[in-house]
Amino acid sequence: MNINRLKEIREDKDLYQKDIAKVLGITQVQYSRYETGIRLIPIDKLAKLAKFYNTSIDYLIGLTDDRKPYPKSSVFKDYKL
Repeated sequence: MNINRLKEIREDKDLYQKDIAKVLGITQVQYSRYETGIRLIPIDKLAKLAKFYNTSIDYLIGLTDDRKPYPKSSVFKDYKL
């Protein structure tokens, strides 16, 4: 995972680790471990970060350089369980 991207996007918004930790409902120490690569970020936390930063998970983990979030998909709109 592109760990540097998490730090860069946070700093671009002039936020501290404690600010993002609060958004995620975790401690600053836990968030620091995500940002430094000591711990993997759970998918639910990645989804919250993507929504918070208005970007995609792919951007956060370095699979794309496009910061724009993906449009909502209508692929499953008619799908019934």
